[in-house]
Amino acid sequence: MAIDKPLLDKGRPQALAALRIVTAYLFLPHGTAKLFGVPHLAMFDGLQLMSLVGLAGVLEVVGGALLLVGLFTRPVAFLLSGFMAVAYFMAHASKGNVLLPLLNQGELSVLYCFAFLYFVFSGAGAWSVDAVREGRKARASAAPA
Repeated sequence: MAIDKPLLDKGRPQALAALRIVTAYLFLPHGTAKLFGVPHLAMFDGLQLMSLVGLAGVLEVVGGALLLVGLFTRPVAFLLSGFMAVAYFMAHASKGNVLLPLLNQGELSVLYCFAFLYFVFSGAGAWSVDAVREGRKARASAAPA
């Protein structure tokens, strides 16, 4: 069975959008659990907003929501990629086994870090506010003066 590469290439913007949406959807509850208690995780009871974990919750909620709708995707993804790298080294690598995230429970941080880094270079894909904004800019610049 031959792979129809042109057909696959045609669906690339939609596949990228699906990856962005699902990644943001999975990332967002990390922040809502910290800030709003939904879903409830006892370890976040009494969390202070002005703490490192509170700041992480803000980044997860705001960044996750912006990524979900695809608004300011590249700068938000850059910020979140760095945030996940810091989270890995502070919370996971410090437990030992720096090069084996499976052993320090840091796999998710590493995966988010590199997924967000990919969005820095790829953009939002289809189905995003960024795509709508870019379409308006292109139409405005093509309009006669």
